[in-house]
Amino acid sequence: MITNVVSTTVTTKRKARDTSVALKIGMAVSGILFVLFILMHMYGNLKMFAGAQAYNDYAEHLRTFGEPILPYEGLLWILRIVLLAALILHAYAAFSLWHKASSARGSKYVARRTLAQTYASRTMRWGGVILLLFIIFHILQFTTLTIQLGGNYLQMTPYDRMVVAFGEWYVWVIYLIAILALTMHVRHGVWSAMATLGGNKKRRQDTINLVAIFVAAIVLVGFMLPPTAILFGWIS
Repeated sequence: MITNVVSTTVTTKRKARDTSVALKIGMAVSGILFVLFILMHMYGNLKMFAGAQAYNDYAEHLRTFGEPILPYEGLLWILRIVLLAALILHAYAAFSLWHKASSARGSKYVARRTLAQTYASRTMRWGGVILLLFIIFHILQFTTLTIQLGGNYLQMTPYDRMVVAFGEWYVWVIYLIAILALTMHVRHGVWSAMATLGGNKKRRQDTINLVAIFVAAIVLVGFMLPPTAILFGWIS
């Protein structure tokens, strides 16, 4: 009787642990996909410094990539579907892990604070909400062209839309808030992903932190350069 109870308890704990590990791996993999997309998106935005022709050609190339094997905008739709699936997985895993942690709060399992419980990790949830709201806003502004701030986007090239949009100071402020949230998310996310996927050895922690900070800094500077240059008239 006692043996059965102990066995059941051990099995339950093992299943809970395995579920948590699977959720963390799901978060790590989906997070890596997002970081790769973010860096690719940042690269495209930086083409603003190469001039209108280069930026518009890049935007058109994304739409015609793979033709005639892929339909027009085929690559973009593949990316959108993959990113949407990754977003759902990321959000589900984040909520599930948060719920498990909340339920276990006060137990010895979570009593000891670890390195991961930094300011960034404690604000990841709210940062994620900010990013989700910004993604919706960003899509409505630059993909569906539903929100048109500064002019009629339907009659503009992709380059002109960027110039007109970020010529408005409040759009720059909205973007800055979102990028700061993204930077914090990326910094903690890179560290967490490397830890989850086995790179968080004690002797490597300093290196992992430096890599995470470096990637986050690149994201912050890379994404804010074009809007800032537009706002101050360096790109027009």
